[in-house]
Amino acid sequence: MSNLESGAATVRPVVYGLPSDELVDVPQDALQVSPLIPGSARLEDMQTAALPGSAVVLAPPGTAERRYALALVLRALSPGETLVVLAPKDRGGSRLGKELAGFGCAVSEEARRHQRICTVSRPASLDGLDEAIEEGRSRHVDNLALCTQPGIFSWNRVDPGSALLLKHLPKKLAGKGADFGCGLGILALAVLHAETVTSLAMIDIDRRAVEMARRNVVDPRATIRWADIRQPDPALTRLDFVVMNPPFHDGGAEDQALGKVFIARAADALRSGGTLWITANQHLPYEAPLRAAFRTVTPVASEGGFKVYEARK
Repeated sequence: MSNLESGAATVRPVVYGLPSDELVDVPQDALQVSPLIPGSARLEDMQTAALPGSAVVLAPPGTAERRYALALVLRALSPGETLVVLAPKDRGGSRLGKELAGFGCAVSEEARRHQRICTVSRPASLDGLDEAIEEGRSRHVDNLALCTQPGIFSWNRVDPGSALLLKHLPKKLAGKGADFGCGLGILALAVLHAETVTSLAMIDIDRRAVEMARRNVVDPRATIRWADIRQPDPALTRLDFVVMNPPFHDGGAEDQALGKVFIARAADALRSGGTLWITANQHLPYEAPLRAAFRTVTPVASEGGFKVYEARK
């Protein structure tokens, strides 16, 4: 990392996500700006055309989310700086060249290992950034009656697994609890209807979800944190209950290990006799890790391709 003379800004590249170093070169000192990596900088807060240094973006698969991220990076870069964008061709990569050209960039494009890699030099003037940022920004969605944003899991509807869990949650959970992978706060709002709940720790790996949950859940019993539940958290201990709809995709690919880690973390956090309420897709093999970590495991519901279990430690 080098400093410019006369007190100017530090020259530092930025990186969005975790692109493979076999496909692109990412400087070791690059500033991480992905909302899915806790502790990252907020692209939204970066000044227009003021960011010296290059940028590398592993583009998100969703169209609105991807265009939003690209527009924010292009807006922040100083004119003449290099932007490299890549994505699997079946998860947005085939559209990258056209989308970047639509912003007014001259695009150099190559295909490698089922990925499309586009390189541009940030032009002095850009087109359509405001529209892309508007399309991907946070907003209130009437059918949810919640604040949300494209890119968040199930951002504009209640996920069917969560809906099934909501149907079968006890009306009055009690004591200290947690919502692992809290998303927008849909499960948390139901849990906090019970006056017997004394506190609820809400945790999500997506900064955008955490920001929206803070708007949606204003109950003083709730604490909302941007964190990766896969990392041990000594503050989560002797809980009375945990609710969760764990993710099973990482970077677009199915990863059943994610749910198994969530189950293990819940077991670690619960007191003896505490309960886990979990929903999951029917095909996910969570029964064995549940039975290994909990004293009793009770199937509660199976409907529409989803299942709900109550597990007692």
